[in-house]
Amino acid sequence: MSGAPIAKKQPKTLENHGDIRIDDYYWLRDRTAADTLDYLKAENDYTEAQTAHTKAFQKALYDEMLGRIQETDLSVPTKNGDYFYYSRTEEGKAYRILCRKRHSLDNPEEILLDENQLATGHEFFDLGDYETSLDHQLLAYATDTNGSERYTLVFKDLATGQIYPEAIENTSEVVWANDNRTVFYTRLDDAHRPYQVWKHKLGETPDQDQLIYEEADDAFYLSVGGTRSNAYLLIAINSKVTSELRILDANRPDGEFQVVCPRQYGVEYSISHHPGDHNSASRFYIITNEAAINFKLLVTPVDNLSKETWQTVIPHRADVQLKDIDIFTDHMVIYERQGGLPTIRIQKLSTGEETALDFPEPTYSVWSGAMPEFDNKTLRFSYTSLITPSSVFDYDMDTHQRQLKKETPVLGGYDRSQYQSEWLMATAADGTQIPISLVYKKDIQPSGENPLLLYGYGSYGASMSAYFSSPRLSLLDRGMVFAIAHIRGGGEMGRPWYEAGKFLYKKNTFTDFIACAEYLIAQQWTRADRLAIMGGSAGGLLMGAVLNMRPDLFKVAIAAVPFVDVVTTILDPTLPLSVMEWDEWGNPNEKEFYDYMKSYSPYDNVAAQAYPDLLITGGLNDPRVSYWEPAKWTAKLRHLKTDQNQLLLKTNMDAGHGGASGRYGWLEETAFEYTFMLDSLNLATTEPPLLSNATVV
Repeated sequence: MSGAPIAKKQPKTLENHGDIRIDDYYWLRDRTAADTLDYLKAENDYTEAQTAHTKAFQKALYDEMLGRIQETDLSVPTKNGDYFYYSRTEEGKAYRILCRKRHSLDNPEEILLDENQLATGHEFFDLGDYETSLDHQLLAYATDTNGSERYTLVFKDLATGQIYPEAIENTSEVVWANDNRTVFYTRLDDAHRPYQVWKHKLGETPDQDQLIYEEADDAFYLSVGGTRSNAYLLIAINSKVTSELRILDANRPDGEFQVVCPRQYGVEYSISHHPGDHNSASRFYIITNEAAINFKLLVTPVDNLSKETWQTVIPHRADVQLKDIDIFTDHMVIYERQGGLPTIRIQKLSTGEETALDFPEPTYSVWSGAMPEFDNKTLRFSYTSLITPSSVFDYDMDTHQRQLKKETPVLGGYDRSQYQSEWLMATAADGTQIPISLVYKKDIQPSGENPLLLYGYGSYGASMSAYFSSPRLSLLDRGMVFAIAHIRGGGEMGRPWYEAGKFLYKKNTFTDFIACAEYLIAQQWTRADRLAIMGGSAGGLLMGAVLNMRPDLFKVAIAAVPFVDVVTTILDPTLPLSVMEWDEWGNPNEKEFYDYMKSYSPYDNVAAQAYPDLLITGGLNDPRVSYWEPAKWTAKLRHLKTDQNQLLLKTNMDAGHGGASGRYGWLEETAFEYTFMLDSLNLATTEPPLLSNATVV
C-alpha cells in the first residue's frame, strides 16, 4: 500500500522437527533497538494519517458515548465488619476513589485511596490487588504504572494515612494473616510467572522477608488468598489442567502450609471452608473434576483430608457444569452452566431446601457480588444482558425476596423496549449446534442488508456471556446488529465444549466462527460486504485464523493485542506464560502439535490473497501478547496481501495488554476502533436516529 511503512532487515531461519521457517520480521522482537521503535512509531504515524479524515467523527462518537455515562457515580456499599466499603467516581476524573463509612452510611466518609492521585504523572495506571487487614486498620495495595503487570506492593495505616516505608517490587497478589501484621504475597519470575510466595511482616524491610514456597515447574503458577470464614490462608498452585492447594491456619502465620491433596495431572480442585456449628463439624467443600469432566462437589472434615473421607454432595452431571460455590453460615450458593447459560441455585444447609433463581431473558450474564462476611443470609449478585444494563441485586436466601440495589445509569433517554435480543443456533461443519447471542433495534429486520458485528473468543474455557455495553448503542442506533459467537474452546456449554476446541481440536474454534458468520448471512441478518468481526488476545488469534481461511466472508476486522505468532512464541520458554500455554495449545516440541499449530498459526499462514480492511492493536509493555506479534503480523500482511484495503497497526507505547488505563482513555480507544469499523462500512457519516425521551428504567 502506497506510503505504508516497510519492515526489511535480515531474516531469521528457524528449524524445528526438520521443518524450516524463514521469519523476515524476527528482528522486531528487540525492543531496545532503535529500528524497532522507529518502525512502531512509523506504523502509528501511518495509522494517524490514514484515519485523519475521521477525526471529527471520532470526537463526535466519543462525545456521544461519554454522554451516556453518569460520570459522578457511586457503587453499592458492601458491609464488612463495622464498615461499609464502596467506590465512587467524579466527573472529569479517570479513576475511582475507594471509600468507606463506619457503622452507618450516614456517617462521614473516609477515603482509603484516590486512584486519580496515585495516577498523577503517569501515562498508565492500574490498581492491582488491594486488601484491608482483618481489623480494618491497615491497607495493602499494589500499583502498576506501565502496563507490565509487575506490581509494587505498599502498605497504608488507615488511621493516620501514613504509608509504610517498605515497598515490595515485582509482585502479583497479597493476603493478610489474622494477626493484622503479616502478609503473604506472590513474586514473578523473568517469564512473568507468579512462582514464589513470600511472607512479610509489617515494618520490616523486604530483604527480611521469608520465602515460603517456590514452584519449580514452569507449567504452574501461584496465587494466594483466604477463605470467607477467615480461618485459613491458601496457596493455589495451578496449571491449565492441574491443581494443588496448600492451607494454613490464618491465626498461625508462622506455621507450615499443609497440602490438601497432592497434584495429579489433569485433576483440578478448589475448596471452601465451613467452620461448623453445634450440629456439624468444621469441614471443607471440594469442587473437583476427578472422574467428573463437568466437576462435582464433595465434602470432608478438616481434620482428615484423605480422599477416603470425601463424600459426594453434588454428583457429576453430563449436561450441567458446576462452576463455583459460595458458603455461608446456613446457605450454599451453587453457580452452574446449563444449556449454554449461567444459573444460580441456593441450598439451605440446615434443611436441604433448594431454590433456583430465575432470569427472564433469552441470553444474559450473572455473577456473584462482594460478600465478605461469612455469617450472612443475603446473596449479592450482578445481572446484565444485551439490553439490560449491569444491575446489582440483593437476594434474601431465607425469604426469597429479590431487591434491585442499583442499575448502572444510561443517560440520554435509553429505552430498552426499543431493542430485541435473541438466542440462535448455527450448525457447524460436523453438525454441532453453536449458540449465538444477538441484539438489534426492533425496527431492524433480516433483509440481507444490515451491517453486523460478530464478536468471538473461544479459548481457555472462558464463557463469553451476553453483556450490556452503552458504547455499543452507538452501533445499534446506526442500524448495526451485534452478535456473540459462543464457539468451542470457550466454556458456554460445559467443560466438553472447551475440550472440543483445544489441542488437536483447536480448528473447531475457527470453523465454528465461520459457521456462525455463514448462518447469519443465510438467515439474512447481514451479507459478507456488511459483516465486521472483532476479537482480542486469543480472540485475535481467532481473527487471524478465520481471515486466512475465509477472507472473502468479511468486510472489516479488528484484532486487539492478537496472539498470532503461535508456534514461535510457544516454542520459546523464556517468554511470559509460554510453558504454561502447552496445556492449552499443545507442546510444539512434539512434532504432532508443532505440525497442527503451524497449520493454523495466523502469522505462519499469511497468504498472497486479498484481505478485508483490518485494524490491529498492540501494547509495547504487554506481558501476555508481546507487542511484536501484532507488529510482525502487520508487516507480513503488508508484504503479501494483494488488495488495496486498509491495514493499520496502532501500538500503545505506554500500556500493556488491556490498552489505555482510565475510563476516558478506554473510551477514546473504543471510539477509534468503532470509527474504523463504521468508516469501512460507510457508516461513519451517518448520524444515529434520534432516541426517544423515555425515562431510564
